Amino acid sequence: MTTPLRYTAFATTPAGGNPAGIVLDASGLDDDGMLRIAADLGYSESAFVTPAPAPAGDRAYHVRYFSPKAEVPFCGHATVATAVALAERHGTGDFLFHTRAGEVPVTVEGAPGTPLRATLTSVAPHVEDVRAQDVTEALAALDWPAADLDPAFPPRIAYAGARHLVLAAGSRERLADLDYDMDRLTALMHRLDLATVQLVWRESASVFHVRDPFPVGGVVEDPATGAAAAAFGAYLRTLGFVPEASVLTLHQGADMGRPGELTVTLVAGDARVRVSGTAVPIA
Repeated sequence: MTTPLRYTAFATTPAGGNPAGIVLDASGLDDDGMLRIAADLGYSESAFVTPAPAPAGDRAYHVRYFSPKAEVPFCGHATVATAVALAERHGTGDFLFHTRAGEVPVTVEGAPGTPLRATLTSVAPHVEDVRAQDVTEALAALDWPAADLDPAFPPRIAYAGARHLVLAAGSRERLADLDYDMDRLTALMHRLDLATVQLVWRESASVFHVRDPFPVGGVVEDPATGAAAAAFGAYLRTLGFVPEASVLTLHQGADMGRPGELTVTLVAGDARVRVSGTAVPIA
């Protein structure tokens, strides 16, 4: 099926969450063809699927992700959307996605007639320091005064399949006011090899509001970002802001008029991060 499907992830209605294109049989497409479809769709990412050799009983696929501008190593919302689309056609259960970032197991659960829920397990994450001058440049591009940051959450670069610069806003109002210099932020992101900038505000011990500028992908902002959610979960655990075993709720997209909800689960003894959400077709 080379005709792209359209799904939205991390929402229960087509009006919410993050839309993704899905090509369930991309075996006849080359890189240029995939990029052209992604650009035509205009979503932050689209997923392109081909079967992968697997032991008996495993449902394994090669999955590649393209923004309107370039291929990206991993995309969380398109993973959730793709897994749900496959489950609607082949039944719920376990899938294995081979991505450029590594192997990503996905489990889909739910009953017919209700939005199915997919849980992806990230590749091994890590968190690294970021230079002060790079933080200064990011803030200048965002037009955020340094005093508007939450000093309790230091800037870091977090990875769980893609790299994200984590910056914590000191207030919900600061997070809501996003009007940045796209060219300046794009240049910094290319230099640091960032997928998005993960802007966060902590509502409570386990609830966060997040936004993700994504100019390197050709869109101003990503409405719901599974890869960044996984990276942020690793950030919180690595820096000791949440227990080793935690369930976190991330709200994203409300400021864009596309509200979505992502669940991040941290499991004791397993460095990988799980990100869950529903996905539904877009008519």
